[in-house]
Amino acid sequence: MKSQSFDKFAGVSAILTGIAILLYAISFVVIDRINPELGAKLSVLFLLLNGLLVTAPLIALYYRFQEVDAPFALWALLLGIVGALGATIHGGYDLANAINPPAGAPLDLPSQIDPRGLLTFGVAAIALFVVAWLIGKGRQLPIGLSYLGYLSALLLIILYLARLVILDPANPIILGPALLNGFLVNPAWYIWLGIILWRGRAS
Repeated sequence: MKSQSFDKFAGVSAILTGIAILLYAISFVVIDRINPELGAKLSVLFLLLNGLLVTAPLIALYYRFQEVDAPFALWALLLGIVGALGATIHGGYDLANAINPPAGAPLDLPSQIDPRGLLTFGVAAIALFVVAWLIGKGRQLPIGLSYLGYLSALLLIILYLARLVILDPANPIILGPALLNGFLVNPAWYIWLGIILWRGRAS
């Protein structure tokens, strides 16, 4: 049974997720160029918060999509939660190292939990792609949210693949999708979803 109070909570959480994604992008792209130490700390803090906040809207979407296609709804939920926890652990690990760097330890190695954003970008992209498909199939939410979800999922996949082979975050192949998705597409998707969940309405 769907809970209206949880939908409102998930709506607020989705809006905050969109804001956290935007602040992550600002920290990673803008603040890091002005103050690398501060930018690194803020970006991983917002990555951690994003991973925590996104879990509530994922659960709200799962309950909405059970009647559309229960197995795919469960798959999207599981992938989304795994991606969210990966982002949270990755952010928490990097934040701990940024605040108190361990002496003599190399900190430029990929995260063992989330190497090059495998969970944060790759798995999360698959979950978002399935959610976008469920939106289009069920028509319980605006179809524009489905199209925006597809675009965001594609940009996340490009980001993961680019980070896998290109180490320089200033490279245009990484920076372009990061700017588009981090500053516009992904925050817009979550804020739009949050407003819908808060209002408790379907399309």
